[in-house]
Amino acid sequence: MSDTALAATEQKLTDFREIGDLIDLYFRGKRGCLIQVLHTAQGLYGYLPLELQQYIADKLEMPLSEVSGVVTFYSFFSVKPRGEHTIRVCLGTACYVRGGKRIIDHLVKKLGVEVGGTTADRKFTFEIARCIGACGLSPALMIDDVVYRQMSPSKVDTVLATYK
Repeated sequence: MSDTALAATEQKLTDFREIGDLIDLYFRGKRGCLIQVLHTAQGLYGYLPLELQQYIADKLEMPLSEVSGVVTFYSFFSVKPRGEHTIRVCLGTACYVRGGKRIIDHLVKKLGVEVGGTTADRKFTFEIARCIGACGLSPALMIDDVVYRQMSPSKVDTVLATYK
């Protein structure tokens, strides 16, 4: 391995030291902890690139295929950089019927990204939710863990302004 490649590898390991320390402290030798570790890692690093998945697999002494299988199965996990805030528009039946699609169309224009995308400034990641449990006050959306009910395009603009 060249000196440059070795330095890059050492830098990546240094970058992942925080999750490595947490694995050593709380998860080493515990079965069934992979989702907790991945959740913690995504919280620390914002997403789960392949290099981080490999690092976690090595630390937990499991195959990369098992780690990657969990990452790609659950929609909560992301392998691409995400925005600072996540917007999820509900498309459950009540929200859809009461204008959820209109909210989506408005956000596509307002944010300049399609569903599943992240804005160029990495402020927002835009997703769809199947139901967020606010059916009686639909249409609804969530930004991070906050639910906004009875939304309209103008209300969306007002809410987004508070995140700027």
